Amino acid sequence: MDSSVQKYNVQLYIYDLSRGMARSLSPIMLGKQLDGIWHTAIVAYGDEFFFGGEGISSCPPGGTMLGPPDNIVELGETEVSEEIFMDYLSSLGESTYRGDAYRLFEHNCNTFTNEVSQFLTGSSIPSYITDLPSEVLSTPFGQILRPILDSIHIAPPGGNVINGGRNN
Repeated sequence: MDSSVQKYNVQLYIYDLSRGMARSLSPIMLGKQLDGIWHTAIVAYGDEFFFGGEGISSCPPGGTMLGPPDNIVELGETEVSEEIFMDYLSSLGESTYRGDAYRLFEHNCNTFTNEVSQFLTGSSIPSYITDLPSEVLSTPFGQILRPILDSIHIAPPGGNVINGGRNN
């Protein structure tokens, strides 16, 4: 193997959008314990990348209004250059991850970070994050709330949209 190949660290930033409320309220509302309502972002090449109702955005790590992450997971290293990565994100932002493609339960920030993590490192993000929507929807209360929650588009302020805003 060529030892001159540059490697870049890849991290998963995890934020609890409920700020701890899910832990205390979920047993009452859903009949099961949820530790958080997770928003995730990929940190690589010195920036934080995430998907929301505005499309794919970036900011300095911890630079959204959410502040510092609640947890950081080391996903590994990648040999993908920043230039190739930005081309990849641009392509995703024009197709799969346009802002108007955002769906809270099926196509969200966690779907994005899982796909990007697999592209960069070959590894998925933790399943407790990707399984959260099905856990919520498996409850009677989750089914009742679904029409309301489907209309929500989360876009943490503080990022710069890379590509693929909403079509109005």
